[in-house]
Amino acid sequence: MPNSPAPNSSAPNASASDSSASPVLQPVTIGDLTLANRIVMAPLTRSRSDEQGVPPAFAADYYGQRADAGLIITEATNISAQARGYAMTPGIWSDAQVAAWRPIVDAVHRRGGLIFLQLWHTGRISHPDLHDGALPVAPSAIKAEGQAFTNDGMKDFVTPRALETDEIPAIVEDYRRAATQAKAAGFDGVEVHAANNYLLEQFIRDSTNQRTDRYGGSIENRLRFPLDAVRAVVDVWGPGRVGIRISPATTEPGKTPLDGSVMQTYGAFVDALSAIGLLYVHDIEGVTQQTRDVPDDVDFHALRKRFSGAYIANNQYTLDLAEKTLAEGDADLFSFGRPFLANPDLVARLRTGAPLAEAPKQYWYGGGAVGYSDWPGMDGQIVVTGDER
Repeated sequence: MPNSPAPNSSAPNASASDSSASPVLQPVTIGDLTLANRIVMAPLTRSRSDEQGVPPAFAADYYGQRADAGLIITEATNISAQARGYAMTPGIWSDAQVAAWRPIVDAVHRRGGLIFLQLWHTGRISHPDLHDGALPVAPSAIKAEGQAFTNDGMKDFVTPRALETDEIPAIVEDYRRAATQAKAAGFDGVEVHAANNYLLEQFIRDSTNQRTDRYGGSIENRLRFPLDAVRAVVDVWGPGRVGIRISPATTEPGKTPLDGSVMQTYGAFVDALSAIGLLYVHDIEGVTQQTRDVPDDVDFHALRKRFSGAYIANNQYTLDLAEKTLAEGDADLFSFGRPFLANPDLVARLRTGAPLAEAPKQYWYGGGAVGYSDWPGMDGQIVVTGDER
């Protein structure tokens, strides 16, 4: 499944009886935002939206319950109908979608939280069934391995259609409009999804970008479209309210080969992002759900040092590992995924060393409120924000 799928991080250890003094759980300021702690709720695709990309009303409970995180990053959200790659995922291009997101944002704000919307275009990781029979688009006509999640179940990926040169500026404008819509919905900022082998990363990597126009070939050309998209979003929000997610060493979905020169390519990308002044880089360190092991020539420490803003580390973090990484200066914030599914009060559980609940896989994707917004906290109570809407 897409983006940072439900098992985005292994369950944090909770061996200590009281971790309340942990520096990871203390307030921190990044840019002009004051976060209650250094714990970030990672983007988690849950596939609860309708076919118009409108999130359900009970999503306000789900996100509001998790507002104790220093920052929430929403599930990946399609910037346009063309961007869709999975059934039942939300969008931000229509007024109906904006109207549905507003009470979700309000629920988080009522509980003192901060929430960014993640902007997403899946590119070749899609299927014609999601586009009225039209082919998905990509930098080059290279088929991904694996299957797409459609309304009729899993179906094999197809060979995508390579975008024409003059089509790409229109997608940049889709990012701009999506950023504008996110502001209208009341979000505190946005995260550009340039990870997990979706469209922006498909342009970045030479394994998926074999173009011969101004968007292909050299590193400068391959970074042109992703950086244009980032700048369009920054035009709307300003750099201090925009983050970006990258995954230099991730091959899933689609079993996408790594770039031929990871550090050279991503070093140039991070340098450019730093020059723009983005609030943070959110880096998947390894392969989501699978491993933190990476090729010898991939150095996340070096990438972090090249970026002047905050660095969010992700992938199988525990509280102990986060404390160690923070002490070494290798990250500022730490995103957790799967532990947030069944633990709406995850931060409180980390503070006290309370045991963590586990969400059965059957509840990760699709369905209704059950297994989504009905998980109790440590006190056995379920927080409901719906009555306040």
